[in-house]
Amino acid sequence: MTTQDEGAPLAETFECTFDFRPGWIDLTLREGTKSEAKALATKVVNSLNPLAMEIEKSAVFDDMVERAVDLNEDEPALAAGYYSEAGEALANLMVDSYGDEGVPRPGADEITPLLLEWANAEVTGDPQITHVELPAGPAVRVQAMLQVKRRFGFGRKLTEFIKYAVFPPGMQSLIVVTVTWEKIALTEQITELADEAAHTMRITSLASGGTP
Repeated sequence: MTTQDEGAPLAETFECTFDFRPGWIDLTLREGTKSEAKALATKVVNSLNPLAMEIEKSAVFDDMVERAVDLNEDEPALAAGYYSEAGEALANLMVDSYGDEGVPRPGADEITPLLLEWANAEVTGDPQITHVELPAGPAVRVQAMLQVKRRFGFGRKLTEFIKYAVFPPGMQSLIVVTVTWEKIALTEQITELADEAAHTMRITSLASGGTP
């Protein structure tokens, strides 16, 4: 999602938590370094059930490191990946916040077209747009297919996504949860995972001292 550059970013801090079901791995990096990603991946991979894995541990480790670094490139509030018991990465999840000092938070109608904007992709087909009530606040939910430009501009690949634009009560920030996946055959399963995760999200506004 893109927004207009107006004024300074909001100095509003918050804590974002999920009650993730097994399979979701929190890949949030505080420093965003590869060494931090390797430490996280080492801890996670060593905790996996080797009897269930169908992929080499080293391959899962490499994927997790690269995924963590990529997802944290723009410093999201939270980043996560969903891995099957066999060790295959199936989906990405990111939480971002948007807002500018002195600029009113956009409403649901204003934000909906922005949810369909992607820097390196185009929405294909008719998006599903609904209004839902989450524990974190009222939200606009968008689900659609994307044609994503491949690296170096050669060809495109299909990706599916779900975005929730959440309007937490008592906050000025807009919170956006984005889930993406490439295995279209698993859309029903991943849609259920994404919706389930969104309904467990809690947003806690923090005071300047870092306390609720």
